[in-house]
Amino acid sequence: MNTTETKKPVVVYGATGYTGRLIIEYLREFNVPFIAAGRDGDRVREVVERVPGIDTVEYDVVQVEHTVAALTELFDGASVVCNTAGPFIKFGGEVVESALAAGAHYLDTTGEQDWVMHCADTWGPAFADKGLLLAPGTAQMYTTGEIAANIALEEPGLDTLDILVLWRGFPTYASTQTIFTILKANHYYLQQNEYMQWVPTTTFEVNVPGQHETAIAVPWGGTSHPVWFKNDPRVANVKVAGGVMERSVMEGVVATTKMFEEQIRPLDAAGQEAALAEIAGSVQAGMPPRENPRINNSVDSVMASGPLGRAHVVLHGNSNYKQTGLLQAYAAYSLLQQAPLRTGFASACQAFGHRNLLGQLRSFGLVLNPSVTRLS
Repeated sequence: MNTTETKKPVVVYGATGYTGRLIIEYLREFNVPFIAAGRDGDRVREVVERVPGIDTVEYDVVQVEHTVAALTELFDGASVVCNTAGPFIKFGGEVVESALAAGAHYLDTTGEQDWVMHCADTWGPAFADKGLLLAPGTAQMYTTGEIAANIALEEPGLDTLDILVLWRGFPTYASTQTIFTILKANHYYLQQNEYMQWVPTTTFEVNVPGQHETAIAVPWGGTSHPVWFKNDPRVANVKVAGGVMERSVMEGVVATTKMFEEQIRPLDAAGQEAALAEIAGSVQAGMPPRENPRINNSVDSVMASGPLGRAHVVLHGNSNYKQTGLLQAYAAYSLLQQAPLRTGFASACQAFGHRNLLGQLRSFGLVLNPSVTRLS
């Protein structure tokens, strides 16, 4: 299909990427008609046509320029935009502006804390005024960890979150670009409801639930959790460590961060951009293989504490990119049928409910039942 005579309710923008394809696969599971869009129509069509069973759902393929005018025209008449075209701090603004102008809910898959903060400050009130949802970061990193955190917070009186997010696998091309893009940003944790800046070269040696071997973790751009919990009256403190389980990969991340601080940060903005793009391209220029649940697993661990209580919640999962595809598709599916729990800037859990999202991940076999330990 390649016409748009009948407007489809969901637009997947950036559909040529690894995650975009997975969103399309799960939209097919929910029988949601969609438009697959990107700057190269032939590539989009090639990706979509390879999705098994794609002929069982209505869809269109559209080539579109990355401009506010072109994207607004594309989004006009749609209800939900799923944006996977990152890094979002570089390319997301036009898509958000266009979704707002077209009156569509906006979802994306970002792991960039600075982009999430920018969305909240720049467009949150405008989306709320229109009764629309602005939910950046509807993705395994970091929605699954947010689900675990909210399970811990079901016990009143806990105000401090210590979160660990780890997964096994290798980043996609887009994720690799994001990893190197966030090196330029300041990273924050939450302390007594105030943002505090991480030292850029901070690292952690962490115990991984379910295994004896430790792992290396980093603040990972600060993550989205401090932003989501910034105005949550239950929470005062949030710190997050994250990464991949392969020690060699994380050793490379640590070394690159140190090199960036010493050699690249002193450069001007253009010099930083060129240097980081070259490094990112040398690390991952192609698309990784499709996830295997026997190999690609994830761990989201949350230790919550308060003056008189403690809780530890662990969510073991698999196929983190599939988790992202499902979360995006379910969010779109839900928005087509009912209003979100919160409009304006909101996380996936705030918009759809953490137990509901957990149920979706469970129903598709992507996470185990949470392991919960409480002391009081």
